[in-house]
Amino acid sequence: MTDDFARLVRLRDELKAWALEHAFPVWWEVGADKVQGGFFEKIALDGTPVEAPRRARVQPRQIYSYAVAGLLGWDGPWKRALEHGLDFYLGKYRRPDGFMRTLVASDGSPLDDKVDLYDQAFGLFGLAMASSVLPERADLPALAVDLRQALYAELKHPVAGFEESSPRTLPLLSNPHMHLFEASLAWVEAGGDAQWRAMADEIAELALARFIDPKSGGLREYYDGDWNPAPGVQGRIVEPGHQFEWAWLLLRWGKLAGRDDAVAAALRLIAIGDGPGVDPARGVAIFSLLDDMSVHDDVARLWAQTERIKAGVLAALSTGDDRWWTTAAEGADGLLKYFDVPVKGLWRDKLQADGTFVDEAAPASSFYHIVCAILELDRAVSARS
Repeated sequence: MTDDFARLVRLRDELKAWALEHAFPVWWEVGADKVQGGFFEKIALDGTPVEAPRRARVQPRQIYSYAVAGLLGWDGPWKRALEHGLDFYLGKYRRPDGFMRTLVASDGSPLDDKVDLYDQAFGLFGLAMASSVLPERADLPALAVDLRQALYAELKHPVAGFEESSPRTLPLLSNPHMHLFEASLAWVEAGGDAQWRAMADEIAELALARFIDPKSGGLREYYDGDWNPAPGVQGRIVEPGHQFEWAWLLLRWGKLAGRDDAVAAALRLIAIGDGPGVDPARGVAIFSLLDDMSVHDDVARLWAQTERIKAGVLAALSTGDDRWWTTAAEGADGLLKYFDVPVKGLWRDKLQADGTFVDEAAPASSFYHIVCAILELDRAVSARS
């Protein structure tokens, strides 16, 4: 056992205990709205919920998180929490055409009926995890297929992938495709139909052909309507957290598809995220670089640290190279910095260049990132031990 793997086992134990003993309880007891349904967007650092309109992308993240709570062995009411989220989400966000609206009020009344690709991706992902732990819910795969069909009917891009919305808005983005990739792979693993694998294949090929810069190996964020990098600085932006997250997905797909080129691209993405993407003074992955690997935005968001963990553990398992355990362990150490708050189970979100955190409520949107990293870490440690 390498020193960094042994260190990672200790960090896994600490993170898992934090989730089971503090995070899952507080986000159910405080973060779930027992009166109007669904989950609050934020919890203030004094432990009180923050009332605000509820985004479509947050509810399926909480659904996912409580599905994983059961997999991690939480002895609390994970199934009740999961079904609580499903009831609100499916009852308040689903439009007659199968798409999910963007925003509702606390009571579930519609505030924004816009169809946004990112929101649809998280709907598919949350439904996949819910279906995998609630096999008796035959409605969930059918609802996901309806949503997928709506995407192909209304938002399909003529070259590859999907439009952001209808009517078209620009720039096109790689990030929603990353989450569609994540969702399609989740449905493949959950036993979904063959079209999920076809969706995963199409997005992987789009990433390898268009999203990843052949010169730097970095994956860009913004594109014109023909999948060329967007003009100006916008088209040069490379986010370290997304290098890790895409790498984690491409490693999974590369194994599934037998594609060594995807694995090689993934390892290059991790090297970028773990090299110029990390501020050595703070020990954390920053928000964004430019395509010449210079710093563009040095704020360090919580979610990027979780993706560093996921990429590191899967790279270590996939390649047998112990150096990737170091990447994962550094990511876990970085993540723990964000948990130093008065109420255990909450977190900070933005670490500034001077080493101080932005003073703000804990966003529920981060929980999925944290929970997914802990699950991947737990599985990797079990597989390696």
